[in-house]
Amino acid sequence: MQSTPKKIVLVTGANKGIGFEVARQLAASGFTVLLGARDQALGREAADKLKRDDVRYLAIDLDNSATIAAAAQAIDAGFGHLDVLVNNAGIVVQGDGWPSSSSLDAIERTFRVNFLGTVAVTQAMLPLLRKARSASIINVSSGLGSLTKSGDPAWTHVAAKFLGYAGSKAALNMMTVQLAYELRDTSIKVNSVDPGYTATDLNQNRGTQTIPEGSAEIIRLALLSGDGPTGTFSNAQGIVPW
Repeated sequence: MQSTPKKIVLVTGANKGIGFEVARQLAASGFTVLLGARDQALGREAADKLKRDDVRYLAIDLDNSATIAAAAQAIDAGFGHLDVLVNNAGIVVQGDGWPSSSSLDAIERTFRVNFLGTVAVTQAMLPLLRKARSASIINVSSGLGSLTKSGDPAWTHVAAKFLGYAGSKAALNMMTVQLAYELRDTSIKVNSVDPGYTATDLNQNRGTQTIPEGSAEIIRLALLSGDGPTGTFSNAQGIVPW
């Protein structure tokens, strides 16, 4: 009996934190994992740490269009398609904060990476995703990107105001909605995930969740069959309001 070919997943920003945990768990679940990272030394070190032949470092920097194009070409040459894209890479920039005082440079850099970079990666990978029998795009967003939550005075994190970061995640959610609609007649699913307040370098490890807890919903969506949902925003507890 012929074995089923392994699914191919690209996880951006996967050399540490949630991205690394997603790469680890998906490799253990039978995927060939392309561990995306902008820093070659850190990316190779992370891939080596997993000690698996089915985990490979892939150079990709969301702020460098040449690396995005090269990554897509490498995947095409090596595998001919892509089954799952996890848009995990993101940054928080010093100087981001309240609308009245945020640095415009900080806001611009945050949007350039978190939103425009993610759009660029997605556009580059779409031809490869279209070649898969069924495919999935998972955009790692944030509860801070929810307009409903951010405007709710009773929400636990309502005082966390970072215009650039939250705005970039709200824009990412809009991309999820629009791309899911655009691809509604294809086998490609597009969803946003709120990992929750997870202890990572992004928040100086002050988060209240463990990294495996923050990774859980991403893993769930990556493992869903082709008839899974599209155009949703969810966390481990269920649907998150836009």
